[in-house]
Amino acid sequence: MSETNPAAAAAVSAEAAPHRYTAAMAAEIEARWQDFWDAEGTYAAPNPKGDLVGDPEQVARPKKFIMDMFPYPSGAGLHVGHPLGYIATDVFARFQRMTGHNVLHTLGFDAFGLPAEQYAVQTGTHPRVSTEANMENMRAQLRRLGLGHDKRRSFATIDPAYYKWTQWIFLQIFNSWYDEEARKARPISELIAQFESGERGVPGTTRAWNELNAAERADVLSEYRLAYASDAPVNWCPGLGTVLANEEVTADGRSERGNFPVFKAELRQWNMRITAYADRLLEDLEELDWPEAIKLQQRNWIGRSEGARVDFPIDGEAITIFTTRQDTLFGATYMVLAPEHPLVEKFTPDAWPEGTHEVWTGGHATPAEAVAAYRAQAASKSDVERQAEAKDKTGVFTGAYATNPVNGEKVPVFIADYVLMGYGTGAIMAVPAHDSRDFAFARAFELPIRCVVEPTDGRGTDPSTWDDAFVSYDAKTVNSSSEAVSLDGLNVVEAKARITEWLARKGIGEGTVNFRLRDWLFSRQRYWGEPFPIVYDEDGVAHALPESMLPLELPEVEDYSPRTFDPDDADTQPETPLSRNEEWVNVTLDLGDGPKKYRRETNTMPNWAGSCWYELRYLDPHNDRKLVDPEIERYWMGPREGMPHGGVDLYVGGAEHAVLHLLYARFWSKVLYDLGHVSSAEPFHKLFNQGMIQAYVYRDSRGIAVPAAEVQERDGAYYYQGEKVSRLLGKMGKSLKNAVTPDEICAEYGADTLRLYEMAMGPLDVSRPWDTRAVVGQFRLLQRLWRNVVDETTGEVTVVDAEPDDDSLRALHKAIDGVRQDLEGLRFNTAIAKITELNNHLTKTGGAVPRSVAESLVLLIAPLAPHIAEELWRSLGRTDSVVHQDFPVADPAYVVDETVTCVVQIKGKVKARLEVPPSISEEELEKVALADEKVVAALDGAGIRKVIVRAPKLVNIVTA
Repeated sequence: MSETNPAAAAAVSAEAAPHRYTAAMAAEIEARWQDFWDAEGTYAAPNPKGDLVGDPEQVARPKKFIMDMFPYPSGAGLHVGHPLGYIATDVFARFQRMTGHNVLHTLGFDAFGLPAEQYAVQTGTHPRVSTEANMENMRAQLRRLGLGHDKRRSFATIDPAYYKWTQWIFLQIFNSWYDEEARKARPISELIAQFESGERGVPGTTRAWNELNAAERADVLSEYRLAYASDAPVNWCPGLGTVLANEEVTADGRSERGNFPVFKAELRQWNMRITAYADRLLEDLEELDWPEAIKLQQRNWIGRSEGARVDFPIDGEAITIFTTRQDTLFGATYMVLAPEHPLVEKFTPDAWPEGTHEVWTGGHATPAEAVAAYRAQAASKSDVERQAEAKDKTGVFTGAYATNPVNGEKVPVFIADYVLMGYGTGAIMAVPAHDSRDFAFARAFELPIRCVVEPTDGRGTDPSTWDDAFVSYDAKTVNSSSEAVSLDGLNVVEAKARITEWLARKGIGEGTVNFRLRDWLFSRQRYWGEPFPIVYDEDGVAHALPESMLPLELPEVEDYSPRTFDPDDADTQPETPLSRNEEWVNVTLDLGDGPKKYRRETNTMPNWAGSCWYELRYLDPHNDRKLVDPEIERYWMGPREGMPHGGVDLYVGGAEHAVLHLLYARFWSKVLYDLGHVSSAEPFHKLFNQGMIQAYVYRDSRGIAVPAAEVQERDGAYYYQGEKVSRLLGKMGKSLKNAVTPDEICAEYGADTLRLYEMAMGPLDVSRPWDTRAVVGQFRLLQRLWRNVVDETTGEVTVVDAEPDDDSLRALHKAIDGVRQDLEGLRFNTAIAKITELNNHLTKTGGAVPRSVAESLVLLIAPLAPHIAEELWRSLGRTDSVVHQDFPVADPAYVVDETVTCVVQIKGKVKARLEVPPSISEEELEKVALADEKVVAALDGAGIRKVIVRAPKLVNIVTA
């Protein structure tokens, strides 16, 4: 690499040009200015009050709060793909400072999580030790890039001073309920007051509130609290000894880490009632400046659908289903419950009913055996796998029959894995004629199929002749009449309305809205996470710790790993690491009614908890009295014109967080807003998803990745140690052996070159391949910039105090206008292209560069390459930092082209090109074109039938 590396070549010729911009010079300049910025607090953003108050004049400016998504401090450190977003937000933040804004830009660390804990299990190193070492390494790498962060505001989620407030927010949610009428969260104390006064009846009983014991009251309140514990179906992974979130389970029902089997199990877990906010989460999306693709993902995840709930009677009770096609009730010929449905065991008889089809039994002697076997089979599949459109439908008859409420028919009740407890009610009415999955299931199990929506494609109304279901929302209802109600002849909309009204009148159903969104599972059987500020009394009632006892710090344990089990043994229960510290778990506390014995919650919060509110901590990071000072929060995040819900001005990160992190953070913001703790109902107003820096992955004949740096190219093929290898563009990473670290590039060229290259690679939101050989282009730009200001031999500044000529003024102001627009629009690649064009113009003109042009050029590149800009700014005699200078403003007179080229065509062929003023009128342009010598010669006396003028760029002459 050194043979063709200009940086190395420059070092060799340093003796001839001792003041040439080289990698060594870049390293010295960059380190010196980074130290200066730190010492001077150059990037400190003042608050309107509190301990971070600064220059009142700066606070009076318009504000910009610019954020990156929380990084996790990996032990592998950074590769060049990681800083893409960090450099982009830094460029934008620097530009905003130079355009008169008070800019808050900082970075913390989302430091709880599984990787550090697994490392602790393997090595015995405490997760805090490895995590802090990783953070220190990452801070050094990021500092080397010259990122302008306000370091006073940085923190890590593992700091007790931080997670004190994570625990405090959890308690706000725990001590709140959602008032459907007010459409907002309210303190649980107000609900209790309603129960005590009799204003609100106690659900499920005729007893008064004061007649209930403490445990009964707790059970009632648990049905309302926004944070509650319940027995929930979870993804239980015995091989890892923990519950997994859906996103941690692969499509084939195994753990993402370790590839262990994952089973469905019922475990006592903490949940967040995010479903209460489903409508508001949907509605408020409309006011956010987010990519439409991300909004669509959130809408789909929330999954709002309008339909009806219908009760199917069974043994004196009812199975309740939700359907969006209540107009097809007459076509329901069987029902399907999720295997986990709580009613399955209750209605499963001891023996098969007379006449049961053999194919329904799965070959089992009794319904109980069939159900147990099928449940075990379904438990080994993930939700994704169960929902896949498998060719073969599986299921088993429970032995029970329910009654179709519209016609009184008995319909068999099956369990099948394509129905999930997580959607609707965990039960469906099956209308096989008009649903493809039901159609396939009915064919497989020889179940009746009845047409109730008349096909419009000529197939007729006999489903036995069909190849698949007929699904339409634009057809008429048929075969849908009984003594009770008739839908025949109605279209879908009319039939839905009539049957919904009938169901409500009969008290066996109602029109309702359903959501795909499920409550957020908030427990992990892990050590390295935030402890819950909850204790249980001897009756098992949960009690919140008072704020005075926060933070509840994570205790020491001897063994960090959850207890693991035989990976295939689904009948196990997790044992959490915290449960092994008996002294911490079993405590005597006075919670206001005297000392009592309690047992602490031994689950920890999930890794999402700390990132649900971190934007607020950046605002007021040292406040130990309240979550955030209201005035400070309003200043940085409060609603304003164009931002009706408030929030961060720009939030940059990967699209992979489209649903989970972003949805959870929005939920927490809305609860805090409802309770009056913040003025912003949304955390992030503008969202931008940066693309990915990719790299070529080289694999040998075994499919194993080989070191990319050691691969040689010969005649269009690629070889590693003499063996031919394949090449494919993909992710960059240590495991793929294609990672390039920013430290390597900084050492070869300097941080400013790396910054420019990553911003110049292409549009910020598009993925692009890394090419180390191409980095040199930006290094050369900086060398030419340096030479336009500094003599490489003497080190003297070469600019002159002379007025620039018109060509240079025009080039300068066009660049200023274009770069300003590009930086505002995050189009950094085109901004660099315009700066390069201006710099090349100055190089080609020869001679000394006018001081005014040189200074403007330095200011233009300052957000992108801050170190060399700071150095050149001081070399030009300026004594204040370039960071807070005003960004240049273009003179409109020089932005408009002095002339433009007008093409003159005769019979469609170009005969002349004219240089004309851009403001020329059509009449004047016609006169100029017809008088041009080349046009006169080309016409050669021919008559003119028509002249078409499109000023200032085209004249088309049509001859007779």
